[in-house]
Amino acid sequence: MRAAGVDRIGGGIRLLELPDPPPPQAGEVLLEVRACGVGNWDDIIRTGGWDTGTQPPMALGVEAAGVIVAVGAGVGGFRPGDQVTTHSLPAGAWAGKFIAAADHVAPIPAGVPMTVAAALPVPALTSDQAMDAVTVRPGETVLVNGAGGVTGGVLVKLAAHRGARVIAIARRAGRLPALGAAQVLDYREPDWPEQVRALTGGGVDAAVNAARSGSADAVRAVRDGGRLATITADLPPAERGIAMSDIVVVPDGARLARLVPLLAPDAIMVGPSYPLAEAAAAMVRLQQGTHGMAVVLEP
Repeated sequence: MRAAGVDRIGGGIRLLELPDPPPPQAGEVLLEVRACGVGNWDDIIRTGGWDTGTQPPMALGVEAAGVIVAVGAGVGGFRPGDQVTTHSLPAGAWAGKFIAAADHVAPIPAGVPMTVAAALPVPALTSDQAMDAVTVRPGETVLVNGAGGVTGGVLVKLAAHRGARVIAIARRAGRLPALGAAQVLDYREPDWPEQVRALTGGGVDAAVNAARSGSADAVRAVRDGGRLATITADLPPAERGIAMSDIVVVPDGARLARLVPLLAPDAIMVGPSYPLAEAAAAMVRLQQGTHGMAVVLEP
């Protein structure tokens, strides 16, 4: 089986020839992968910062969309031929076939491209779990720092869907107003947290940080006793009674099934698509910045 990954932790991404997965065990499904997402989390796996439960030589990738070709014992609700998407562990989605836990899998609605379905699971689940962590309520004001990225755009969409007034921090407004942002402030302005406090009369009720090393700025825009969640592992010291959460994505097929129909139409934009043989170039493209466009592989 062709795959893209590493033959040692910290090694370069390259094309691999790996054994085909075994038949799915109880509670598992086997996918023929049509598209798989590329994220900065894949580079964290490559360099050893996230042990997903497999060892080199190994395929990278933790999100995929494809067609079920076999199901294990006890799997209900899915059968061969179903088109599904998933975030599942251990890593291995950058390959022709991928084993996923059945309860990590969600159906793909008719009309949703495989590339969109493949790029959606990690941003969608991370964002929704962050929204839960900061307990977004209708009528509250929510800040999204790093709104210009793939996950940032999803956060804006979900916060607005929950009835919040959303203030987005990004380089440019772009499609953020269409996703639900009431206001967009430029992160290049060093006093943007103070601008947010002025706009809100003391700070936002809740904030989610999706900008690398951005939590220290985001917390400055939160009111006393408010809430902050970060998805970038940079939780700042406690201050002013603000409740803080560090979000690490958890696979959840049922949650994903609710999110795909909501987010697929406009919250995920897919840009570059690469074959497995060009996975290293796909990672470089991602790291160079894609202006909120997701990067995918198509085996």
